[in-house]
Amino acid sequence: MYKNELDKHIKNNSLSTSFILFGESTFLIDRYTDILSINEGASVLKFYHDEYNFNSAKAHLSQASLFGDQNILIIKSEKKIPKKELDILIEQCEKGSDNIFVYAYYGSDYTSYAKPLSKTKTMPVRFFHPSHSEAIASVAQIAHEKNVKIDTQAINHLLNIQNSDIALACNEIEKLRVYDRAITTKDIDSLIFGLAQINIDDFIKKILNKRDFKSDLMSLLEHGEDEIRLLTALTSYLTQLYMFNIYIRVNGAPNPIEILGYKPPPHVVEEKATQAIKIKPRQYYKLHELLLESELKMKSSHVDKSAILLSTFIRVQQLL
Repeated sequence: MYKNELDKHIKNNSLSTSFILFGESTFLIDRYTDILSINEGASVLKFYHDEYNFNSAKAHLSQASLFGDQNILIIKSEKKIPKKELDILIEQCEKGSDNIFVYAYYGSDYTSYAKPLSKTKTMPVRFFHPSHSEAIASVAQIAHEKNVKIDTQAINHLLNIQNSDIALACNEIEKLRVYDRAITTKDIDSLIFGLAQINIDDFIKKILNKRDFKSDLMSLLEHGEDEIRLLTALTSYLTQLYMFNIYIRVNGAPNPIEILGYKPPPHVVEEKATQAIKIKPRQYYKLHELLLESELKMKSSHVDKSAILLSTFIRVQQLL
């Protein structure tokens, strides 16, 4: 199933007790993991990435919960749980009506999860990258939960300075709680130091134009920029270019409202359209494959993120 179907089940209180969340949007996987596992009195066991232990996970779902509350098991990993172990955990979860099991899978090999699992009530849910309008709605919901008054225009501005990274934008909502009034774009500019303010777009253009970027990369990292943020910023930028590429090939000219959901300045549209058609569809596929593989490597334990980032950017230039 997809996000809209899951939302209906949440609204109608018709949820199952076990879930497999996967797809392209890490933000939505994390968001719905939290939504599906909210219970203040529950006994919660979480495993992150390499921490997963089958015997501990099974024992948690098997035990009688203290004070009669729920047992909740959350597993977040880019590695697949062996099918036999996953089947046992789901079976164990369904034995107890108070159990909840959420498996958040961040890997790209999720074909086997796309169909409902036989003989279980497990809900597999695929999350795609949100459109711009969906991103605005997600940030608005987070703001509402945190009692931050912010309108669509201000949210759009917040997303723009964070290069459409919803996770970053939602994290910044916390800073805006200092204002006990409606948030303006000036408030955002004064409080939030966004990616765009350190010329991330210019940095990405250097990479895509095959210019030397190494000194800029070192400067960004020395000033505290996060390696994964830089990688996902390039991924987001390339995704936008690919959307332009497809639209232009089908319709002959770009329409930013239909492509992005909003209208940037004309020079930005022209620049992205020009860059987009320079890259062939096969190259887009190879570039996205490389970036997603690198992101998974960087999320593993005990790795040199800076070295992976540098080698990835060099490889991007070789693929162009």
